[in-house]
Amino acid sequence: MSYLTLAGLQKRYRDSVAVDDVSLSVEQGESVALLGPSGCGKTTTLRMLAGLVDPDAGTIRLDGAEITRLPAHRRNMGYVFQSYALFPHLSVARNVGFGLEERRVGRAETGRRVEEALGMVRLSGLEGRRPRELSGGQQQRVALARALVIRPSVLLLDESLSNLDAKLRDAMRHEIRDIQRSLGITTLFVTHDQVEALTMCDRIAVMKRGRIEQIGTPEDIYERPATRFVADFVGRANVLPADRDAKGGISVWGVTLPARAPQGGEVDVFVRPQRVRLVPVSEPAGEGMVRLTGRVERSVFVGDHVEVIVAGTGGQLSVEMQSGARPPADGTEVAALWQARDTLVFPREAP
Repeated sequence: MSYLTLAGLQKRYRDSVAVDDVSLSVEQGESVALLGPSGCGKTTTLRMLAGLVDPDAGTIRLDGAEITRLPAHRRNMGYVFQSYALFPHLSVARNVGFGLEERRVGRAETGRRVEEALGMVRLSGLEGRRPRELSGGQQQRVALARALVIRPSVLLLDESLSNLDAKLRDAMRHEIRDIQRSLGITTLFVTHDQVEALTMCDRIAVMKRGRIEQIGTPEDIYERPATRFVADFVGRANVLPADRDAKGGISVWGVTLPARAPQGGEVDVFVRPQRVRLVPVSEPAGEGMVRLTGRVERSVFVGDHVEVIVAGTGGQLSVEMQSGARPPADGTEVAALWQARDTLVFPREAP
């Protein structure tokens, strides 16, 4: 039996379904992301797990015991809110130790554990400061220390990096992941940021309209998306309208692909820009390769890569080249090559 199990969780708000039959199993020490766009039900799921929202149906089990109707203060879960929710009139030490005071832990033990938690998040020496005297990153660390100091069974992070600037957010991803691994603490992390999910978690549950579309490792989610939504939401992808023949074969820009179409309806081909490379139009495809030809429309420097837009008979294809590589001049005829195994085919959605 898994350490944490959500089975058939449902939550409605009047006529709106926020969470629709969500089931998820998490092993002890595992870090799992709930990833999806705003309004997909990920935060509601986390709040039901924390005991802040009552589910309309379903069960939650932790370490073999059902906790579905257990009050939040008896679940022993550490929750880091998006806004951090620090008490502005309390010092850093009092903020971190608040949960221990509520649990009537002795003063000496509280002091020791607060000191330990602040050391863990690299805030030793700032015990006497107020939240307004801290940077955004330091406030985030205080909120994390407050969640960890109670030694929770499960750590819950709700969009907790979204208020930080890009550089600090990148650094905090690694810090939180290192702390999670060193403590071996079971963690659920809610985010709409695919980079956070891919870099911080052992598995990802991608959510759409209150349901889980796919659960898998970061590599599974990125390389083997189970649905069109997952392929489109996680990572960047070219979407190329495909034509279907009577035998189930498909073609793009007039080129037959070594892929089969799902049954019924029109389909689109997905291919990651990073998987495509540009070669002179005279170069053949080679075995197991897909080859489309077109003309370079423009190139854009994006910092860590150069994006090249190739226009063909059926639209545009985006190709990512390494930064420093010289892209073909605008107007150059080129061949775009990628491995056939990198071709993804999904039913076309109505506009």
